[in-house]
Amino acid sequence: MEYRNLGKTGLKVSVICLGAMTFTEKGWRSAGRMEFSQIQQVVDYALDKGVNFFDTADIYAFGESEQLLAKALGKKVNDVIIATKVRGVMDENDPNNRSLSRYHIFKSIDQSLKRLNRDYIDLYQVHWWDNTTPIEETIEALNDLVRIGKVRYIGISDFAGWQIAKSVMLQELKGYSKFVSAQMYYSLLGRDIEFEVVPACEDLGLGILPWSPLAGGFLTGKYSRENPPPPDSRYARMEKPFLRFDFEKAYDLIDQLKKIAHKYNATVSQVALNWLRAKPFVSSIIIGVRNLEQLKDNLACVDWELSKEDVEYLDEITKPERPYPQWFLDMFADL
Repeated sequence: MEYRNLGKTGLKVSVICLGAMTFTEKGWRSAGRMEFSQIQQVVDYALDKGVNFFDTADIYAFGESEQLLAKALGKKVNDVIIATKVRGVMDENDPNNRSLSRYHIFKSIDQSLKRLNRDYIDLYQVHWWDNTTPIEETIEALNDLVRIGKVRYIGISDFAGWQIAKSVMLQELKGYSKFVSAQMYYSLLGRDIEFEVVPACEDLGLGILPWSPLAGGFLTGKYSRENPPPPDSRYARMEKPFLRFDFEKAYDLIDQLKKIAHKYNATVSQVALNWLRAKPFVSSIIIGVRNLEQLKDNLACVDWELSKEDVEYLDEITKPERPYPQWFLDMFADL
């Protein structure tokens, strides 16, 4: 297993992080259909292969994902790095059981700790921006959790570049514990974060944690123009178009990934994951699996690397059109 620093911290995390969203299904807050025996197999295999980083969230099946992860880890629950999140609606009837308010954060941390059977959270992440709560209130509450020992590090998820910059600069001005990571959607079919989020994170020292690195399963290579995603696929079952991309371009990409995979005697999934491994700003890649075979295939990506030429080729054929002001700034970058 390869280990990388989490952002600019001294914490070493496995380059592959096992996400627990797929462990259970309850409403839209999770995407899995796994029996506990399967979860146990997956967790045990991940541990055996050196995975030391696990990601979950309170909103995944209303806390059930956290409970199942802790149960599967058993006596090793305190020997690994666990990340969880706070922000989402945990009770439809309680207007305060959601958001990034101090009230909800302090209530949620205790509930997550209980479900995870731990005294502290290694990485506590705000799940997405909260327009109803001042960011000053949020970062003060998170800083207090670090100071009292309930949290070791804090991170963000699904923030815009300006939101990351504002948050971290306020943390610096106030002398608070700073965000160290950014969990964002990033894949060969979703490179939007390269315009604002990645530059902000690189400048401020946050490590990127890509979620859905295989674009909801599309980059496994199992889909084609002749065999599109079936109605019961993970992508199709989302109640909204959760991941958005041009299907025609995606099918063209799959054709190229299959050629590269053949050259390395690998799978399409491994090529897509290795492209992410080649990005220096990526601290760990969060994978979600529904069985042991998927996990074995994904983890095998650490056994080999793409050549510089193949990384550059994939960069080029998936390069998104640069928006303004990026294209304008590029024109005058050297003046």
